[in-house]
Amino acid sequence: MPLLDEITTVLTGQTGFEIIVVDDGSTDATRDELSSHLGDFPGLRVVRHQARYGQSAAIATGVDAARTRWIVTLDGDGQNDPADILRFYHTLRQAPADVGLVIGYRTRRRDSLLRLLSSRIANRVRGLILGDDTPDSACGLKAFARETFLRLPRFDHMHRFLPALVRRQGGRVLSVEITQRARTGGRSKYGLHNRLWVGIVDLMGVWWLKRRALRPVVEERI
Repeated sequence: MPLLDEITTVLTGQTGFEIIVVDDGSTDATRDELSSHLGDFPGLRVVRHQARYGQSAAIATGVDAARTRWIVTLDGDGQNDPADILRFYHTLRQAPADVGLVIGYRTRRRDSLLRLLSSRIANRVRGLILGDDTPDSACGLKAFARETFLRLPRFDHMHRFLPALVRRQGGRVLSVEITQRARTGGRSKYGLHNRLWVGIVDLMGVWWLKRRALRPVVEERI
């Protein structure tokens, strides 16, 4: 499994790491292949969904299963470079305390024209309505504290809105430029329907959550 080989190479020598793979109800040979490689990769753990629940549910399941304080997520299609894992981790650890999320900014993308156009429109609209100040909020490469994620509201497609949700809690977001690689596995399931029409409903929901956010300032503890 090339991606797991790359991740292991990057993390070898680091202490206290684990690699969590979430199998989102796959119907191919993914389950058997992962099971056969469990002993080949230090720290590898596999969590399988009974059915297909989507990317947001997979991320939430992985965070719930994690035993570490710090989380770095990346997609399983090979487009995110595992070499960026430690760069994102150290960027987050060295950032000011109010930084709740470090997220990738794909400056040179290897996607179809439709996906590039829909993503550009979606990011522009999100920025205007939510003020998330993030040029690429749907990038799969992210770093955050597990505690930060556990405080976020959960819903389908929430992974597209993590910057806005973190900012809603008072955290800052740092965008780090990355180079996107060519896809090596799977195929994109995003099209005009689920990136535009479904996204509009989600966008209004997150806008509502942002408008109703409560962050009391504690004056005294006795």
